[in-house]
Amino acid sequence: MTDLPTRRIPGCPFDPPAGLADRPAVGRHVFPDGHEGWLVTAYEPARQVLADPRFSVRAELRHSALPRPNVRPSGAGGTAAPGWFGGMDPPAHSRYRRLLAGRFTVQRMRRLEPRIAEITADCLDAMAEAGPPADLVQAYALPVPSLVICELLGVPYDEHAFFQERTSVALDLAASEAQATTAVGELAGYLGDLVRRHRARPGDDLLGGLVTGSDLTDEELTNIALTLLVAGHETTANMLALGAFALLRHPDRLDDFRRDPSLTETAVEELLRYLSILHLGAPSRAALEDVEVGGELVRAGETVVLALPVVNRDPGRFPDPGALRLDRAEARQHLAFGHGVHQCLGQQLARIEMRIGFRALFGRFPGLRLAVPPEEVPLRESALVYGVWRLPVTW
Repeated sequence: MTDLPTRRIPGCPFDPPAGLADRPAVGRHVFPDGHEGWLVTAYEPARQVLADPRFSVRAELRHSALPRPNVRPSGAGGTAAPGWFGGMDPPAHSRYRRLLAGRFTVQRMRRLEPRIAEITADCLDAMAEAGPPADLVQAYALPVPSLVICELLGVPYDEHAFFQERTSVALDLAASEAQATTAVGELAGYLGDLVRRHRARPGDDLLGGLVTGSDLTDEELTNIALTLLVAGHETTANMLALGAFALLRHPDRLDDFRRDPSLTETAVEELLRYLSILHLGAPSRAALEDVEVGGELVRAGETVVLALPVVNRDPGRFPDPGALRLDRAEARQHLAFGHGVHQCLGQQLARIEMRIGFRALFGRFPGLRLAVPPEEVPLRESALVYGVWRLPVTW
């Protein structure tokens, strides 16, 4: 089989794409370029692959499981461009990770909570003033993390439409490779100009701190900023919108969430597990040597793709995995943020944004409900990050 299914079963927008759950725990998969690699759908082998240094994230070693490659800045020979640390193995990856890790600690992220709450309240005020109906994506789910990451990085928010539109194109597999490449190039050009402005006048923000507190080149800073900007708003925005959709479609769970603030933390973890928005061809790794995974021998040079929507519903790890249970004790064991040295750098920030965001949204609008039949909500089935294109709501 050469394709990774993208379509959801009609009426089941929160379940894994149709056909994925039927695959073996570790099974052969033929990639679009003809490469015969592997697809992993079970929790333990997925966790092993993510933690094992014998598996590489380097794009030039991996075969793409997607109809077109995931466009990214590239260096010589297809290697990761300087600063594009998500596509590097240690020790190159470790250098950038060390520079950034201290800026994303739990303590630092918690200090942002008052400002995140203020941003959230402002967006809800604007939504209430405009009146129903509203598109929850444009009115709330997208601006909240976009404002947060802009302030954290030092990116002017009044230019948000530019980077949001180009990010959307870059991550949409319905766009051509040429369109995606152009979008990424325009983002890199914009952020390169921003880096040069920070060189001239460093701000009191993450990018300003990197300019003055490191020996990073402009190219490295540009690609770090590109990584953080795209990841910092796109994933959380889709989790906020899709998570709200899931709660609205499970009114009994939503009632429990509204009544019991103590459910907030586990509810966020359960939504991350239940929805698994990184649903197409991510993450993937290339074997650097022969490695046994789940009883199968993965040969050196073969690519392994992890089907996270199925992995995070492995009944061996999560009892009754297809049920949304906001008090699920084991929910935090999900792999939505990855595992090992490449685990998501901004995971604590995302968690805080979701905890504050969901609690504030349903507290402010207790009568919030869908404004269209659920089957009319357009799903991001062709995008690298799953979610909804729009979520019409009323109250």
